[in-house]
Amino acid sequence: MLKIGTRSSKLALTQTQIVIDLLKAVDPKLEFEVVPIVTTGDKLYDANLALIGGKGLFLKELEEHLLDGKIDFAVHSLKDVPAFLPDGLTISCFLKRENPFDAFLSAKYRDLNSLPAGGKVGTSSSRRLVQLKALRPDLEIVPFRGNVITRLNKLQDGVVDACILACAGLKRLGLEAEIKHILTPDQMLPAVGQGVICIEHMDNNKSLTDLLEQINHKPTEICAIAERAFMKELSGNCTTPLAAYAVIEGEMVNLNAMYCSDIKCEGIYVCSQSHISHSALAGEECGIKIKSVIANLEP
Repeated sequence: MLKIGTRSSKLALTQTQIVIDLLKAVDPKLEFEVVPIVTTGDKLYDANLALIGGKGLFLKELEEHLLDGKIDFAVHSLKDVPAFLPDGLTISCFLKRENPFDAFLSAKYRDLNSLPAGGKVGTSSSRRLVQLKALRPDLEIVPFRGNVITRLNKLQDGVVDACILACAGLKRLGLEAEIKHILTPDQMLPAVGQGVICIEHMDNNKSLTDLLEQINHKPTEICAIAERAFMKELSGNCTTPLAAYAVIEGEMVNLNAMYCSDIKCEGIYVCSQSHISHSALAGEECGIKIKSVIANLEP
């Protein structure tokens, strides 16, 4: 019996079931116990994440359960995972990436360009805020936390004119019909790891590592490593205004990235390329380029 830790939201439980189905396809004899865990981030659903510790608060209790041996592995949305993990823990499994882009949702407007000046757009993501301000500085950005269903209800209640959510979560919940427009990476680069389900566990559990290797999607892993290397180079966390999107072309991985030192500033955009066997180099190089730009901007 393998114990799986997960947040208790509908999306988190849906993603956990995806993992279970994949593992049962590998070995139908496997048995699982799902352990839903309410995290600090879930409890403080009205608080500003940037002020209370970032999205890592959605992992805190899950990681404590791993370290205490109460669960065998935890299922996460990779975009919620900070750059650095606690000692003893690792992520060795990345499922095939779902649509990594952001979606525009509105009850009244077809896309971002059709919103009137002063229109209210809901998001609590500093990454989205920076890029929205670059696209439409005339819009009002409204703090907008809660799970997917909660935010959709707020949208229907007219709290905002539109909101931005990840395509992947909407698709996994069967809510693709809510999407009015998908923002291209030229409009809005996604979060590091957006669209990727990953599995965290103790790094000394070889039998589990071997099992998870059978459902690991190597191309997704290559891209995830590049994107997370960028975040690590800048010592970023999940509240830092940064974005990265990697794609594989032949034997190379191409990375486009954005960083902003302050949400009141414009984002700095860079790109890099490395061989797929050393995809972290693309992320590290993008981070170094960002640092160079920032150094030249300082008086």
